[in-house]
Amino acid sequence: MSIASMTGFARAQGYIEGPLGGTWTWELRAVNGRGLDLRVRLPQGCDSLDGPARAMAGRVLTRGNVTLGLALEASREASAPTVNREYLDMLASMASDMTAHWPGLAPARIDGLLALRGVLETGDRAPVGPDAEALRAERDAVLLRGLEEALAGLVAARAAEGARLDPVLRSLLTRIDDLRGQAASLASAQPEALRARLRGQVEALLEAWPSQPGAAFEERLVQEAAVLATKADVREELDRLAVHVRAAHDLLDGAGAAGRRLDFLCQEFNREANTLCSKAADTDMTAIGLELKATIDQLREQVQNIE
Repeated sequence: MSIASMTGFARAQGYIEGPLGGTWTWELRAVNGRGLDLRVRLPQGCDSLDGPARAMAGRVLTRGNVTLGLALEASREASAPTVNREYLDMLASMASDMTAHWPGLAPARIDGLLALRGVLETGDRAPVGPDAEALRAERDAVLLRGLEEALAGLVAARAAEGARLDPVLRSLLTRIDDLRGQAASLASAQPEALRARLRGQVEALLEAWPSQPGAAFEERLVQEAAVLATKADVREELDRLAVHVRAAHDLLDGAGAAGRRLDFLCQEFNREANTLCSKAADTDMTAIGLELKATIDQLREQVQNIE
């Protein structure tokens, strides 16, 4: 099973018949995130979808900053204007009373009354009556099926992006393993290089020594050489790097979200590379350690995109 990216986009559209009808559009956008951060943006009158939408997304997504946006465009039937007759009757009665009281006033006109706020209602209308709940439930069911379709598209988009990242990650892991092999070739020569360096320093010291050193001094030199050789031994670090490379490949080959575990492995890679640099006894080993750190940084940068 291939890995999945945290970035992606998906859209699903459809149409609802009836008094709540119209065109609906779900747009889903996802970017990188430490955990799963869901943001649900719903039009007025659709607040009941918030909980179900979050639950549906949580079942198929594990990481990322994800925005679920719903747009509704009412049909002509649903958005046809209606007159608030009760309110209009009240206004007309008030206008008639005022005309009777002040005969000089111009009589009220119907276009003027209709222009008053609250008389002519347009846009989406909440259903009323015994069928209201059934109509809303039917609408919500259609919209949730649309969200399910959009989520499937988002999962597919993230999987496709993950498939493009997979060879990049594997090539970086291969490079890390190659550098580990180069370091292993140099590691066998490190103790001898240290002994040679120490021997040269001791010889220079003996030339300046006023008298011949005793046996205790010679024994101490041997002990110091052994300590330096032990400190310079990088075989454990190289063995752990090999184990981490295999573990990373296993995560890429396995099922489920691997981003957090890959990120942890990158920390372990970096720890071993730092130790390798600190133990380096020559410039060649130092150069390998620095290149190893740079490659690990590239790997970690790519891992930040993995779910």
